[in-house]
Amino acid sequence: MTALNYADIGDVVPTVTGEHAMASDANATTDLLVGRLDRRQFLKLTGLVGGGLMLSFTMPRAFGNSAALQPNGYIKIDATGILIYAKNPEIGQGVKTSLPMIVAEELDAAWEDVEVVQSTIDQSLYGVQFAGGSMSIPMNWDALRRSGATARAMLLGAAAKRWGVEPSSISTRDSHVIHAARGRKLAYTELAAEAAAMPVPNPQSLTLKKRDQFRLLGKRITGVDNEALVRGEPLFGIDQTLPGMKYAVYQKCPAIGGKVASANLDAIKAMPGVRDAFVLEGNGNAGELLPGVAIIADNTYSAIQAKRALKVEWDESDASKDSWSHAKAEAERLRHGSGPQVVNTGDVDAAFASGANRASGFYTYHFVSHATLEPQNCTAWFKDGKLELWAPTQTPAQGIGSAAKVVGISPSNVTLHQLRCGGGFGRRLYNDFTCEAAAIAKRAGVPIKLQWTREDDMAYDLYRAGGFHQMDGAVDDDGKITGWRDRFITFTNDGSRPVSGGGIHPGVFPAGLVDNVRVEQTALPWSNRCAAWRAPGSNVFGFVVQSFLDELAHAAGRDSLEVLLEVLGEPRQMGRRGMHTGRAAGVVKLAAKEAGWGRELSDGHGMGVAFYYSHAGHIAEVAEVSVNQKQVNVHKVTVAADVGPIVNLSGAENQMQGSVVDGLSTMTGLSVTFENGRVQQSNFDRYPMLKMPSTPEVAVHFVDSDYPPTGLGEPALPPLAPAVCNAIFAACGHRIRTLPISEEGFSLA
Repeated sequence: MTALNYADIGDVVPTVTGEHAMASDANATTDLLVGRLDRRQFLKLTGLVGGGLMLSFTMPRAFGNSAALQPNGYIKIDATGILIYAKNPEIGQGVKTSLPMIVAEELDAAWEDVEVVQSTIDQSLYGVQFAGGSMSIPMNWDALRRSGATARAMLLGAAAKRWGVEPSSISTRDSHVIHAARGRKLAYTELAAEAAAMPVPNPQSLTLKKRDQFRLLGKRITGVDNEALVRGEPLFGIDQTLPGMKYAVYQKCPAIGGKVASANLDAIKAMPGVRDAFVLEGNGNAGELLPGVAIIADNTYSAIQAKRALKVEWDESDASKDSWSHAKAEAERLRHGSGPQVVNTGDVDAAFASGANRASGFYTYHFVSHATLEPQNCTAWFKDGKLELWAPTQTPAQGIGSAAKVVGISPSNVTLHQLRCGGGFGRRLYNDFTCEAAAIAKRAGVPIKLQWTREDDMAYDLYRAGGFHQMDGAVDDDGKITGWRDRFITFTNDGSRPVSGGGIHPGVFPAGLVDNVRVEQTALPWSNRCAAWRAPGSNVFGFVVQSFLDELAHAAGRDSLEVLLEVLGEPRQMGRRGMHTGRAAGVVKLAAKEAGWGRELSDGHGMGVAFYYSHAGHIAEVAEVSVNQKQVNVHKVTVAADVGPIVNLSGAENQMQGSVVDGLSTMTGLSVTFENGRVQQSNFDRYPMLKMPSTPEVAVHFVDSDYPPTGLGEPALPPLAPAVCNAIFAACGHRIRTLPISEEGFSLA
């Protein structure tokens, strides 16, 4: 099994925002309506390469009464082997392996015969290409399966014609067509040229495999880049080098919105190794090019040393004045009032008036950074009116459009090479670093690599929004939840709508599950940029609502697992793309069973359970912890997931485990605070990531399911924080209402 890394030019794709990537009733799953591919379409989208079969399978997707062709897969088979192209960016989530596996399954190709190639960026061939919202698998599942099945049918037809038999009398397996009655078989590579001349079948006529017929999907398959990663091969953006390349850094105002008034440019230009230093005015779009000072040098060391010596007087008349301490004080004041209603069902006031018991709590969670292991970077070369980029981006086609606008050329004159990303989590959905590199390269006249430092990454991130919730609830004499109110205080950049990832939606839990629910939303003005962060919205709402559900169970004197299952109720589908309560209850019961819920625990030990529906995934988690004088030891987290058929079991388990570790790290000690518009944390010394000795055992269990598959990069994160916090309460009686828990004096052992 080998992998090539190749990328080329693309076109602009729609922006993927936190709202689009949000979970619950706004799922990431996209319906693909398969239509007929006629011979004219086929001839336009196929090519004979070396006498072989090169199949790009495209399917119309319905938009009202019209249809638009969207390429969804790409196969090349010739005498030398089988190539399958991976269309989406690889950011560590494993799609460079899993997407080709889907094709290979229906193609009936032996995985060891397949060579995986990173595709070009080409919207006309592949449709939208991006990594975000846990959408790669659900958006491409049917298209890729039918792509493989179509190629397989053409190979069967070629073999049948050569042997003079009916196609129904032969079969395929492990990259061969087999005629069992005569003991004959032919390799796909032997049939490629003949298959290329076969008529393309109607995709609707193809019979796809049932789950029990899968021979590849559901198995543990190592990532196609794993060997190269272990060897330290240069796969990432930060590894890029070009002949004659120079190195660039870019200093922006510490408070977003500030402009350069003056700078000691002459002194910087005189420093060893420095080639140039100049001011860029920005283009008025904070998501593309902020004002700042660019420095170009012979090497990264010289560039960073010059940046440290840079003295800039900033014009901060329009700069951010954001203050976390002020926001907290405002939220404390506003929680006693009311705000615009997002959800209002039943009679909440009457439920509170008649409730036998009530619970109240004020929940807070801080802003956090994406903190990708690889800081932002981009290599750019502007020459003869054309721009070439080497960028680790989650939205490569959008990066082309933004960079083209910044340097004033047509997107058709921009080439972007798709590189592996050293972490994304939503940060690399945004291409400000690509735009900066393009603007600097236009002045440089030689290839440059823009390199952000860790301090840059912390200071100029697009943060997960903080927020506040005043929670109130009521239970009746039987301990059943009868009333639920959430007064949510969030932030707004423009005064009209919440920041990206900071808006609550009408389907938020427990809307539709409890008779009397009121959710209100008030937004505080905010200048700093916020954006999608792993499981946007769900990552914090899950903590609040599942923790408060545990509070109400305690107020009722009932077992929290029992109350959670009662709220979920009878199996039913909540809207066209909403949660299925039966699937939800199924994973809750599975996680509880595998964790040993209800068994006797030692003093100072506790278990907590939480469920959340995120990105169309039904995920439940049970955490087992012990607490000793506010030191928490998370011993084990049991995860149960219903996400449809598993493509790559190894990758799926890794995504579940990674979400747990990421969620635990974030809830424990990660916080970004602002004063006078400036971020107070500049590096990992004040933003302490989880260390390996503190990672728990993570047990992952998947429900066998024939539902359409959903993504796995995000949905396992939201239940982690409430499961652990509920377990802390069970262990020591302290109710955590603030993330990170270090704000309440807790730390991991």
